[in-house]
Amino acid sequence: MRVLLVNMPWSPIDVPSLALGILKRSATENRPDTTAEVYHANLEYTDWITERTEFGRDDYEYYALSSYFLGCGDWVFSSALYDDPDWRTEEFTAAMRGKLSASRMRLSHELHRTAPEFVQRIAREIVAWEPDVVGFCSTFQQNTAALAAAKYVKRLAPHLTTVMGGANCDAEQGHAAHRNFPFVDYVVRGEGESAFPRLLSVLEGSGSPRAIPGLCWRDGEGASVANPMATSPLPPAAITSPDYSGYFERLASSAARHWVEPKLVVEGARGCWWGEKHHCTFCGLNGTFMEFRSKTPDRFYDEIMELARKHRVLDMYVVDNILDMGYVKTVLPRIAESGYDLRLHVEIKANMRRSQLQTLADAGMIYVQPGIESLNSRVLDLMDKGVSGCQNVRMLRDGAETGLAVSWNYLHGFPHERDEDYDPVIAQLPALEHLTPPVDLSARIAIERFSPYFNRPELGYDGLRPDVHYRFTYDLPESELYDLAYVFEAPDRGIGEETAKRLNEGIKTWHEAYASSRLTHTDLEDRIVLVSRRRAFDWRTRELTRPAELAAFRLLDQPHTPAALARKITARLGTVVDQAAVRELLKRWTEWGVVFTDAGQYVHLAPAAVNEDLLRLEFRRSMAPVPETPSEEQPGVRLAAPVP
Repeated sequence: MRVLLVNMPWSPIDVPSLALGILKRSATENRPDTTAEVYHANLEYTDWITERTEFGRDDYEYYALSSYFLGCGDWVFSSALYDDPDWRTEEFTAAMRGKLSASRMRLSHELHRTAPEFVQRIAREIVAWEPDVVGFCSTFQQNTAALAAAKYVKRLAPHLTTVMGGANCDAEQGHAAHRNFPFVDYVVRGEGESAFPRLLSVLEGSGSPRAIPGLCWRDGEGASVANPMATSPLPPAAITSPDYSGYFERLASSAARHWVEPKLVVEGARGCWWGEKHHCTFCGLNGTFMEFRSKTPDRFYDEIMELARKHRVLDMYVVDNILDMGYVKTVLPRIAESGYDLRLHVEIKANMRRSQLQTLADAGMIYVQPGIESLNSRVLDLMDKGVSGCQNVRMLRDGAETGLAVSWNYLHGFPHERDEDYDPVIAQLPALEHLTPPVDLSARIAIERFSPYFNRPELGYDGLRPDVHYRFTYDLPESELYDLAYVFEAPDRGIGEETAKRLNEGIKTWHEAYASSRLTHTDLEDRIVLVSRRRAFDWRTRELTRPAELAAFRLLDQPHTPAALARKITARLGTVVDQAAVRELLKRWTEWGVVFTDAGQYVHLAPAAVNEDLLRLEFRRSMAPVPETPSEEQPGVRLAAPVP
C-alpha cells in the first residue's frame, strides 16, 4: 500500500510536521508492506507564491501564526474549497477593516484569488504519485487548505482514499468536517499512531471501521458515522517517535531556506500535569485528553540525540504542553554533559526555582514559555493558574539571571476581574522595564473549545457563537459551524477599554525601553551594590550595607509578606526588627523600583550582575571621588537606606 501524507499551508516552514512524522513511522513500522512519504505542500506553496508576487518570511508567518484568531490564513484557501476566486471577499473586507493594514488587505485578496490555481497544481502532483491513501493533517490554519486539496484530489481520482486528522479534527470538530465535506472519506479523531495503521488494515480488508475508536466513516448508504472517542489516551510507551526523512532535503531546495533556520520538533510528554488537577479556565490546548503521560528519561534523551545526529540540527522545539519536572534531574543533566550545543524551546510552569532554571539553561533549553499571562494574583486565581503575581515576576527576573529567553503573553478580559486589579500592576510597569516584556500588547481572551470557559457556562460565558471568521470562510449553517469551530465569540467580560488601554500603553513603553534598561545587583557579602539604568528612576547606583537591609534583600529573592520578612530578619540577626520598620523599607524600595508588590507580597527585581557589570561600576567609582555628603542626584555614590 502506498500512502502519501500531505502537509498543506499554513504549517510552519521552519520545522517538519510532528504529526505526519509520527504517522509515517507508525504506518511503516506497523505494516511492513506499506510505504509512506510526506509531501511538503507548505514548502511547495512558498516556492510557487514567491515566483508570482512579493511574498516573504514575515508574510508566511502572519498567515501561519499571527493571524490565527482573525482566521486570515483559512480564508485565503476558502476560495479553493468553494471553487470561487472571489469567495466572500466583501464579507472578509468588512470584517477585517481596521484590523489589517492596506498592504496586508491587498496581499490577502491576492493570495485568496490565486489559491485555487495552487491547489489544482498540487492535486495533480499528488495524484501523479499514484498513492492508495492520501492523508491530510489539519492543525491551526490548515483546515481549508487541507479540505480544498482533498476535494481536488477526489475530483481527479475518485478511487483514492482520503483521510484527515490533526488538532482541528478532535471530537465534534472532526465529525463536523466529515459529515459536511463528503470528499473526505475518513477522519481520524484523537491520537493517530494507533488508529491510522488500523485504518490501513481495514482498507485492505482486515477488520471493520466500527472497531477503531474515534474514527469517522461512511456506511453503505453514505451516511457519516462517528465512532465513540477513545476512553483513555495512549500510554507513553505507545507514543511513536517521528520520522522526518525528506523534510530537510526539501527545505534545502526551497526559497524558504533563505528565510529560516530549520529546527527539529521533539516530544517528551502529552497532556498537562497541572491541568489534570487545575484546568486553566481559558485553555483548550489538550483537547479531549488532559491526562499527563511522559516517555521514560532514557527514551526521551535517546530520541533527542538520535534526531540531532541524524539531521545535524541543534535547534529543537519541545512541543510538550508542560515540562515533565522529572526531566530536570534526569534528561537535562545528561544533555548538558552530552557535548551537544543544543538550543531548545520548552513550555514550563512559572514557579520553577532558579536552580531548576539554571539546569534548563545548562542543557540548552534557552527559550522558555512559562505561561505567565498576568502579574496580578487575583486575576491569576480566576484563571486557576496556581501561581502568584510575585512568582511570575520572579520568573522574569530569574530568567534574565540564568540567560533564558522568556516568551510570555499578557491576557485580560476574565469574568469577575476588576479595573482595580490592574491599577497597581500598571503603576509598577516602569520598574520592570529591564525584564523581558510580553511578546505583544495585552489581548482580551478568546474562548476556545475544550476550555472550562467553553464547557462550563456558569464560569461566565453562555450563548457562544462561532467566531466571525468561520462565517466568512465556510458555507455552512451556524449549527454546523458551532461543531467545526475552535474559537468562539463571547461578550466582553472583565476590565473596561480604558483600563486595557492604560495597560497596553504601559506595555508599549516597556517594549520601547527594554533594550536600554538595566537593573542588577552584586552581593559582596558586606554590601549589596545595585545598578540601575531605567527611564523612570533617576538614581544609578545604590549600596545596601546595614545588616537588616542585607538580610531583607536576600530574603526577597523569594516572595514574602512584611510580617514573614520581619520574623525571618529577626531570626537571622538575633535582633528584633519590627514590621513597621520593614514596611518603611519596602515602601522606600518600591519607590526606587527595586521590589515588586502584589497581594501583600514583595519580591526584589534585580538579577545578579555578571562580572563585567561590577567592573564597570568599580571603574566609575575609581574615576570620581565620593563626596562626604551622600546625594541621590550624584551617580556612583554610596547610598544606604537606614533600617532601625
